[in-house]
Parts: sequence; structure tokens; C-alpha cells
Amino acid sequence: MIFYFSGTGNSLEAAKSIANYNDERLISISKEMNSKDVSFEYTLKSKETIGFVFPVYAWAPPKMVLEFIEKLKFNNYNNNYIFSVATCGENIGNTMKVLDNYLNKKDMKLSSGFSLVMPNNYIIMGNVDSKEVESKKLQSAEETLKNINKIIKEKRTGIFQIQKGLLPGILTSVINPLFNKHAMNTKKFNVNNKCTGCGLCERVCNSKTIKVKEKPEWGDTCTQCLACINLCPVKAIEYGKSTQNKGRYKNPNINISEM
Repeated sequence: MIFYFSGTGNSLEAAKSIANYNDERLISISKEMNSKDVSFEYTLKSKETIGFVFPVYAWAPPKMVLEFIEKLKFNNYNNNYIFSVATCGENIGNTMKVLDNYLNKKDMKLSSGFSLVMPNNYIIMGNVDSKEVESKKLQSAEETLKNINKIIKEKRTGIFQIQKGLLPGILTSVINPLFNKHAMNTKKFNVNNKCTGCGLCERVCNSKTIKVKEKPEWGDTCTQCLACINLCPVKAIEYGKSTQNKGRYKNPNINISEM
């Protein structure tokens, strides 16, 4: 059973690879969270593997992922093997430690964890990779996933193949809370006259905060997944001036219909 969260397809590609190799079922965290259920209860098969695959947001798991875990309940849980894969542009800080702390509160423990470098998509800061760099990252990620899949298949514990980066404690404990406090503001989202009102942004929004009335309008909640910006077919959506004249990214191995 693999729970995933994805904005532009990187984490979904990783989750699909692991699910296919290990014959596991895939469950979208955002779709579950938007079902409005108070809690999320699942019945495990005997010795079923549990996985969490998500992108790193400011060196920690996305807030929605952690809120989901807080509401999570497993029937038949018996020290099942739990792994996590965190996709990132470069490094993940203490992401795995944060995740494990949340699991510990539910009397669960992270067995193994991995970071997986994928093409950049957070264009509020920086830009997308060149096509050459994007291709190299995707090829490298494919090879890394082969190794991750074998480890998960064998249920090997204590394997943490992660790139924390410099000063991971500061990155996660200081920058992430600031990100969660200030970066979720939707007021800077805007749409230009290229918008066709197609409604794709509303459909792919992980927070379901976008409503298209001729043109998109944003509510108060946001995960900063930037699916609306990156997946807009006419590049009509911007975030203030931060995304202007920048590229857009969608994982080429994932179809829009899957998001």
C-alpha cells in the first residue's frame, strides 16, 4: 500500500514504479484528504508493505502529508515494513526524521528511507532545468529506483540512502516552519489574458482551492505544489513576478489524466 502526493508528476512516477515492481496498490493522499473524511482507516493484508512517496517542500514533508498521517489508522498493523521516498531537486534536510516522528506518534516506525533527485519544478525560486539536465536527472532517477525497488522487495530495514545537505537541522527546523507560515498565501496567484478557462488548474489542484468561473479564482488554502502554474497548457498562471519568463515542468512519463 503506497500513499503518494505529487504536483507535477515526479513523485507519482516514483510511486508507480515502486507499486508496479512490488505489486502494491496506489493511494493519492490529496484525493483522500479532499474526501472530507475525519480519519482515514485502511485494512492491511498480512505483512503488507506501507510506503509514503512525496516531494520535499522546504526540507520537510508537505504539510498535507503530515496532516494525513495524523489522521491515519491501520487495521491489522503488526510492525509492517514502512518505507518512504522523498523526491527533491538536490537534498532533503531532516525530512525522514520529521516523517518518522509523526509515525512514532501512531506507534509506527520508518524502516527505510530514500531521497530521489528529480527535475526542478519549484519555479517561484529558481527555474526549471534545461532539457539536457532534465533528461539526465530522469535517467539517473530510473537507475536509482531500480535499487530502491530491490531493497523494498527484500524488506531490508535500516537502509537510509538520503542526501541531507549542509546543516539539515537548520534547514528543516527553521526554514520549513517559515515556509509553512508564509508561503501558503494564495494572494500572489494571478492569471493573464492567455487563459482559456479550460478548468485544468481546478482539476489538478491538490488543495481544491481553485474554482474556475470563466477564469480561475483561488481560495485561502494552498500546498505550494504549483501544479496549476506548471500544468497550465497556455502558461497563463503566474505567482506574482516570481514565475514570469520562466519555464514550466511536467514529468514527461506521467499523463495529465493521472494527476
